[in-house]
Amino acid sequence: MEISTDGPTLRLSGDFDVRSTREARTAIYDLLGRYDHVVVDLTEVSSIDVTALKVLAVATRTASHEGRHLTLRGCGPAVRRLLHLSRLIRVVEVERAAATA
Repeated sequence: MEISTDGPTLRLSGDFDVRSTREARTAIYDLLGRYDHVVVDLTEVSSIDVTALKVLAVATRTASHEGRHLTLRGCGPAVRRLLHLSRLIRVVEVERAAATA
């Protein structure tokens, strides 16, 4: 998995799974330490597992308790399905996609 940042936006690409959660967690908390609102862009994530989603859910809760905000962007159908199946959709905030005309 590759990680890049652009201000308060964290862009992830590749496979986001148990092997990459430590690196992603570190990057998320680093941004949450500097910004009140962090966006995790999953547009280029090719696959994700429940462990990775749990990292995002815990980071969302932690941010909320600290008066900060974490939003997921670019969640494809597979990510959304896993969020629903794991019931983690109740914990994370997913940015709504803009409607196309």
